[in-house]
Amino acid sequence: MTRIHPTSIIDPSARIADGVIVGPWCVVGAESVIGEGTELRSHVIVGPNTTLGRQNVVHPFAVVGGDPQDMKYRGEKTWLEMGDRNQVREHASIHRGTGSGGGRTKIGSENLIMAVAHVAHDCVIGNGVVLANNVMLAGHVHVEDFAGIGGAAGVHHFGRVGTCAFVGAMARCSKDVPPYMIVEGNPAEVRGHNHIAMKRRGYTDEDVDAMKEAYKQLFRDKGGSMLDKVAALRSRYGRSRPVQTLCDMVLEAGAGVNGRALEVHRTDDKRASRVATATRAPLHPGGAAGRP
Repeated sequence: MTRIHPTSIIDPSARIADGVIVGPWCVVGAESVIGEGTELRSHVIVGPNTTLGRQNVVHPFAVVGGDPQDMKYRGEKTWLEMGDRNQVREHASIHRGTGSGGGRTKIGSENLIMAVAHVAHDCVIGNGVVLANNVMLAGHVHVEDFAGIGGAAGVHHFGRVGTCAFVGAMARCSKDVPPYMIVEGNPAEVRGHNHIAMKRRGYTDEDVDAMKEAYKQLFRDKGGSMLDKVAALRSRYGRSRPVQTLCDMVLEAGAGVNGRALEVHRTDDKRASRVATATRAPLHPGGAAGRP
C-alpha cells in the first residue's frame, strides 16, 4: 500500500507506484516516476523528469534529479534514470543531464551512494558500485560495474573508472582508472591489481594471476611501448576475458574514443558558449553590457 505523508508535495503529473513510501517534507517534481516499493525517508527532493526504479531507499536531505551545475544549462528538459535497489544516503546529490551532454544521467541497480557524495550531470553509473562519503564525480564521468571509490576522492570531467577498479580515499583522478586496478594518490596512480574484487566477483585463480602479470607489465615495467605491451598480453592471455578488457580500455584511452580524451568536446562547448555570450545583444540598452 502506498503511503504519502501529508506534509509532502507531489506534483500532479508525477506517477507513484504501489507500495511507495513518501515520508514527511518530501518534494517530488513534475513528470517524475517513483517505482514500486521505493522509499523516500524524509526531506528528500526528487527533481522533475526523474525516474526511480523499484525498492530504492533515499535517505533524508538527499537531492535526486536536481538541476545540473553547468553554465551551459539553459533550462532545457533533461532526465535522470535510476534502476532498482539503490541506497542513496544523507545529503547526497545526483543531477540530471544537460542538453549538450546527451540530456540523461543514468544510475544502474544495487549501488550504494553514501552521504554527501555528488554525481554530476550526464554521469553513467553501472551496477554494484560503491561511492563512499564525499565522493565527487564531475560531469560526464562513467563508472563501470562493481567499481569502488573511497571517501573524498574526485574524478575529473569525462573520467572513466573501469569495472572492478578501486579508487583510494582522497585520490585525485585526472586520468582514466583502468579496470581491475587499484589507484591512489594525488594525482592518482596505479598501485596494484584489485584481486579482492576479482575473487568476490567469482573470477578464477587463473584470471587473477593473469591480471597480476598484466599489472606488472603495463604499469611497473618501464621499458617498451604500451602498444607492444598490450600486444604481448593479448597473445599470452588470449583466453582471459579480464585481461582483454584491460587491454581494450588502455587502447581506447590512447586512441581518444573514451574517457578523458573526450574533454576536448567540453572545451569546444565552453568556447562556443563564451562566443555566444560575447555576441549576445544587451538586455538593457545603455547598461554595462552595451558600453563601448
